[in-house]
Amino acid sequence: MAETTAPKPRPQREQRFEQRMSDAEALMWNVEKDPWLNPSGGSLIMLDGPLDLDHFTAQLAATVVDVSRLRERVVPGLGRFSPPVWRPDPEFDLGYHVRNVALPSPGDERQLLDLVAAIYQDPYDRTRPLWMFYVIDGLAGGASALVWKIHHTVADGTGAGRLAESFLQSTAKLATPPTVDLPAIVAATRGDAAAEGTAGLVDAVRDALAHTARRQAGIARRAVGEVAMWGADPRRARDTASGLVRAVRQLGGQVSLPNPGGKGTAGTDAVPGGSPLWRTRSRHRRLELLSFSLEEAQAAAKGLGGSLNDWFVTGVVNGCVGYHDERGVPLSTLNTSFVVSTRTDRDIGGNSFTPTRFSAPAGPMEPGERFRVISETMKAKRAGVSGGGALAGLAGVANLLPTSVVTSVARSQAAGMDFATSNLRGARSQLYISGAAVTGNYPFGPLAGTAFNLTTMSYHGSLDMGLFVDPVAVEDPENLRDHLGAAYDQLISIGL
Repeated sequence: MAETTAPKPRPQREQRFEQRMSDAEALMWNVEKDPWLNPSGGSLIMLDGPLDLDHFTAQLAATVVDVSRLRERVVPGLGRFSPPVWRPDPEFDLGYHVRNVALPSPGDERQLLDLVAAIYQDPYDRTRPLWMFYVIDGLAGGASALVWKIHHTVADGTGAGRLAESFLQSTAKLATPPTVDLPAIVAATRGDAAAEGTAGLVDAVRDALAHTARRQAGIARRAVGEVAMWGADPRRARDTASGLVRAVRQLGGQVSLPNPGGKGTAGTDAVPGGSPLWRTRSRHRRLELLSFSLEEAQAAAKGLGGSLNDWFVTGVVNGCVGYHDERGVPLSTLNTSFVVSTRTDRDIGGNSFTPTRFSAPAGPMEPGERFRVISETMKAKRAGVSGGGALAGLAGVANLLPTSVVTSVARSQAAGMDFATSNLRGARSQLYISGAAVTGNYPFGPLAGTAFNLTTMSYHGSLDMGLFVDPVAVEDPENLRDHLGAAYDQLISIGL
């Protein structure tokens, strides 16, 4: 029962969303037709006990009223001429998006993680809003869990963190959620959709043609205007050429990979271009968890002369090297990526990021030295990202191609990637969800054709990591998890 004397929940900061997908979001929407390239992720939130399901559902009802994107579905554009748009779902059903399940006895961690992997692999109904919550009871010791599954076209990691503020509380006391009439709002939406009728199709055609014209006119206008300035300022042509060269270098640095057939390091039998063990890929997924002290990790990163993200990425590489050493397989490099946020306005929802690829040294090297090299490499790569990054530029072209062509190219590129990483910032203090304390917050990111993804989030003095693995590529995920854990512990010990 809700307590009316409880403190009021934190006000939800307004988050604005565009009604049309960006080119990058449209690309993610298109490539997901190949499950091998699923671009989405989610989070596993561990709770110390059962949450109040009625309170949680009421809180979400208020959230979907305030955040219209959560009750909107994707409406395709006109062919390839314009990106999809978001429109209210006239049949929105909150009960479809919030489900309550229970683990069978004994309710151990392996059962939970296998269920999370199965939930992730269950495809979205693309005619509905693209998010789901699973409240999972029956865990050993009376604990429970909350799985949040959200499509990447709705929000990136930072945007999802903002959305989560609506159902996270700073106290265990239950504040009464705002009273909303969600059925009435959905009914009004249904009436608006029926009134559109044929006019909606006409508007879609007109909108697509206008979007295409603006895109082409903008390109032409910028080109003509630039050339016209060359006569008045001859140095401008040289500067423009230099800018193009920098753009090409940035693009190449973010999307190209070493030649897998090239020569390795002299005097070794290492296979260049990444791991020779992780060449086979599949759509299957397995989840493992790791946690470390945030204070120790930050202190170790500082002691080693870099950032927390440097510590995070170096630990992955060191762990992968240990995994291969145990199997007698030498390496020269590992192909990986990290995410650079391009967000400039925190009130804008959706996606603002670019994945940045690089080859990490994986040959014989002291862990501290590898940390230094990776830190310098990531710093240079990060500095090379400008504007929306290479992903935004590539997406506009890719969206004009047949989906089969795009997914084929994407598979080819992903085949040369060993793993992906992402580092998210979470809350510093203890949080609660509808009366239950959050004891861990484990994000899991998309593999998108790589062998595994390791995503970390800081929460209440801890770094919680979700290791999402393709078990066909990595035959012993538990052993990989153990090597990663040992590598992070080693970096902490030498950095402190």
